[in-house]
Amino acid sequence: MEEKLAQLKQHLARIEDIEGAWRLMVWDMQTYMPSGATQTRADQIATVKGLAHEMRTNEDFGRLLEELNSHLDEFDFDSDDASMIRVNWRKYQWFVKIPTHLWAAFSQASTLAHEAWKEARERDTFQIFRPHLEMLLEFQLELAELLRDGAENPYDPLIQYYEPGMISKEIDLLFTTIKPQLIELTRSISEVEQVDESPILGAFSGDDLLEMSRLMAEKLGYDFVRGRLDLTVHPFTMGNSFRDVRITTRFQDDYPIFTILASIHEAGHAIHRQQCSPTQYRTLLSQYTMGIGESQSRTYEMIIGRSRDFWAHFYPQMQKIFPWLENVEMEGFYRAINKVEPGLIRVMADPVTYGLHIMLRFELENEMINGKVEVGDLPEIWNTKMKEYLGVVPPNDTQGVLQDVHWTDMMGYFPSYLLGSIFAVQLWYKLLEDIPETHEDMAAGEYRKITEWLGKRVHTHGGKYTLPEMAERAVGEDLSSKPYIDYLKMKYGEIYGLG
Repeated sequence: MEEKLAQLKQHLARIEDIEGAWRLMVWDMQTYMPSGATQTRADQIATVKGLAHEMRTNEDFGRLLEELNSHLDEFDFDSDDASMIRVNWRKYQWFVKIPTHLWAAFSQASTLAHEAWKEARERDTFQIFRPHLEMLLEFQLELAELLRDGAENPYDPLIQYYEPGMISKEIDLLFTTIKPQLIELTRSISEVEQVDESPILGAFSGDDLLEMSRLMAEKLGYDFVRGRLDLTVHPFTMGNSFRDVRITTRFQDDYPIFTILASIHEAGHAIHRQQCSPTQYRTLLSQYTMGIGESQSRTYEMIIGRSRDFWAHFYPQMQKIFPWLENVEMEGFYRAINKVEPGLIRVMADPVTYGLHIMLRFELENEMINGKVEVGDLPEIWNTKMKEYLGVVPPNDTQGVLQDVHWTDMMGYFPSYLLGSIFAVQLWYKLLEDIPETHEDMAAGEYRKITEWLGKRVHTHGGKYTLPEMAERAVGEDLSSKPYIDYLKMKYGEIYGLG
């Protein structure tokens, strides 16, 4: 058995190295790559992802995994070896159904689509992106058919690429439960005196803003010896291993808090990856599910980064680099960064309306995969749903259907943003139960206990567990939306004086 485990680890290490090369290509493409290099990068990514796919679906590799999986009951379920076998056997069964040429072609189309999306945003013209999205949708319909394996909904196998163990019906039930409550809370807030947002609006120095973002990320636990912060169109985190995790952010005109919250969000992702157990290195186990990953970024951004305790420590430093804040009390600033107002842009949405943005995208993806929505009709349908859910209508494509980068790749990721937000609150309540001095620690700028607790409960496990399994292990209960809704009602009820 030891010899077979060694063979498995050797093969997985080669896959990880190849996929790491692909991730670096993507990071470069979204940060520093010249636009003229697009076709070359698309060809390179297609080749590299094709090689990785060949290795993931190699017959000898499959037989080795199958044999080891037949002995899985001989291992401790939570051990690295058992998890490595279990998780990679599940991934093998997903990938082996897809021909290498199809996966490589999809990867090439995805790369070209990304550059078309950037141009479409800049020129505010959905029609530039439309043919690329139509092609990607055709690829995904073919993938879904190959992967369906009796699934009721062809969207399910795409979701399970990101969120194994979950299907669209379960997610829809969870979201349907909270949608009316989010709409009602948003309505109730709109009927009372509104928060003044002016304290967080103003011109800024990009250098000062990046320096403040770096300071906050480092204070929260992000190690810049193994990472870096750069600018991009759409903020993201790219992690090759616990030794190399890079984050990006974006400037927003006259709205410096966006850059800081985006940096905190990505730092949450990065701290998660940096705290994955070194024993998972080059085993593909550090590739956790998207819902678990989003729970960490949302914990840091939605809960910590928007808290009074966080700003009790950092606000005096903010006042030094943003002169207009000198005469603004911290409470006014705190209320401003927590203003609830239905808006156009998901990544700038407050925690109350954020979930409605995710539901809109989840529903559109489901409908596209099921042939109920044509790509050409997306801008109009998007605007209709925005009006229905949030009461606002995008004035153009850039602020509407073109705002997210995700549709340049495979669909199925968006639900994880809300699933992660839901789980983040469950984790936070458990953390407060275990570390009652957390509020005092944050006010003093001390995050070591928080980082260590999250590291032990979540981060060190990497991709060993699905989101439902992680919820049971980390907080001792099933994934539940009740704490999430309770949290929003309590926090924003207090800010807005709701009865």
